[in-house]
Amino acid sequence: MDNEKISLIRRKLKDKKRIVIKIGTSSITHQESGALNLIKLEILVREICDLKNQGKDIVLVSSGAIAVGRQAVHFNHRPTKISEKQACAAIGQAQLMMIYQKLFREYGHMAAQILLTKDTILEQENRFNAWNTFEELLSMGAVPIVNENDTVSTYEIQFGDNDSLSATVAELIHADLLILLSDIDGLFSDDPHCNPNARFIPLVEELDERLMDMGKGSVSDVGTGGMATKLHAARIATEAGTDMMIANGKDFHIIHRIMDGQDYGTLFLARKEK
Repeated sequence: MDNEKISLIRRKLKDKKRIVIKIGTSSITHQESGALNLIKLEILVREICDLKNQGKDIVLVSSGAIAVGRQAVHFNHRPTKISEKQACAAIGQAQLMMIYQKLFREYGHMAAQILLTKDTILEQENRFNAWNTFEELLSMGAVPIVNENDTVSTYEIQFGDNDSLSATVAELIHADLLILLSDIDGLFSDDPHCNPNARFIPLVEELDERLMDMGKGSVSDVGTGGMATKLHAARIATEAGTDMMIANGKDFHIIHRIMDGQDYGTLFLARKEK
């Protein structure tokens, strides 16, 4: 597909009405210390509030509870035991939500907390209840802030950050667009850290096994998700009829640039027939 057609597809993103935005731990913490980057958090909240002011429904899936708790209890090392991670999450989630609520309130919007596990919303009755909660909160004008329930769950802690969870949420609420923001620019033909000739892929029309095999992403010191989990999320989202974007969360101003149709990230097109 030529660049002109890709640009036309991207310009249509401004019409999306229900958007899930997922941010990784590395995107909201300082690389040097692992502590929260409050300037970036304020920019993130301002970008989301501006989308809300345009009449869009926004759900934020935010990692970071374990990292915030780790700082609060002065852990000099990354927690390794499940019990340590769950304890850090219990402390950090409360602090993280307090900051989010304060920032959203400053821009005239409400934040609400939803803690989920993937298994919970795959069970039919729980899934229906979760859907009802999301719909009610969105109708009230709130911004649901979702995180995995690390204090009781072990699966997500061990196996996958919030990438797959955000895709499942996008499927659940029939989102038009899922934006995954992490420390990578998008999908490449090979790992760009190892291969300087790796080719950037701006648009994926069909996520086949060849592309799935490109998931060689490494993990950071604070996050747990690599490219493999993002491609798995893309499969969930696109087969549910949701477009998905992978982009770099180094600067959260990228959110309105993506919505304006500018040339950032890799866009995965929804498979409507699925």
